[in-house]
Amino acid sequence: MPPVVPPFLIGLIVAPLAKRLLKPLLRGVVTTSVGVVMEVKKAAHEAGENIHDLAVEVAADMVAAQIAAGDGDRPTEGAASGGEKDETRTPKIRATAGAGAAKA
Repeated sequence: MPPVVPPFLIGLIVAPLAKRLLKPLLRGVVTTSVGVVMEVKKAAHEAGENIHDLAVEVAADMVAAQIAAGDGDRPTEGAASGGEKDETRTPKIRATAGAGAAKA
């Protein structure tokens, strides 16, 4: 009959070996995971910027199309209010922060 070794003695021997083997492995897994998360965040940020740029381009195209059409789809002031005035509204031109800074 083989000698009986108490389980706590096996634990005392195996624990330091497991620590030496598993610590570098676990460190590598965590390092890789953090690197993957950072890359995903970067890709998501770039995708958000691309979507924003696309939205700005589409808005600019829509405004350009409205200007080219001569603002024919806007109702006149007289038609909207029921009055007799038949003038179309003209858009107001606003100064941007960049334009004001260029003058100063």
